[in-house]
Amino acid sequence: MATTNDLKNGIVLNLDGQLWSVVEFQHVKPGKGGAFVRTKLKNVLSGKVVDKTFNAGVKVDTANVDRREMTYLYRDGDEFVFMDTDTYDQIHVPVETVGDAQNYLLENRNAVVGLHDGVPLFVELPASVVLTIDYTEPGVQGDRSSGGSKPATLETGYEVQVPLFITTGEKVKVDTRDGSYLGRAG
Repeated sequence: MATTNDLKNGIVLNLDGQLWSVVEFQHVKPGKGGAFVRTKLKNVLSGKVVDKTFNAGVKVDTANVDRREMTYLYRDGDEFVFMDTDTYDQIHVPVETVGDAQNYLLENRNAVVGLHDGVPLFVELPASVVLTIDYTEPGVQGDRSSGGSKPATLETGYEVQVPLFITTGEKVKVDTRDGSYLGRAG
């Protein structure tokens, strides 16, 4: 048990038997009346996002989520196979659970998998990853200063926008939260 004052991003709450991950929260102290906490919650299984307001200091039931470092091995149909780096146990994670992380997942790279009673809830990647550009159109000569961008296909098959000077085969750093280009990677 925790109170709404203990809320943090990523904490998982058990509300009415459903698991909800805290995406955003904000403590609000109005001039009149009691303080409250405004939250944006994401249903761990369905992915549905809702806004919920709690009075400050109210007890909330937190779910015990086991966050484990795992290595992504391969894709098997509509499931991703991960291996626990400690026990070498393999688990199958449905494509819906992996979500947008699949755009940045490479075989034999590590990710954090959140489990609740042995059921995979989410896959968490680092804030940024380094991936190779599989294909992008050549930049137009003399168009360097305009600051424009062009589409580029990453080695995972996902397409991102990159500056015009980036070429096929280069390694780039990509933000895993929104797919934005962060820079060249050495």
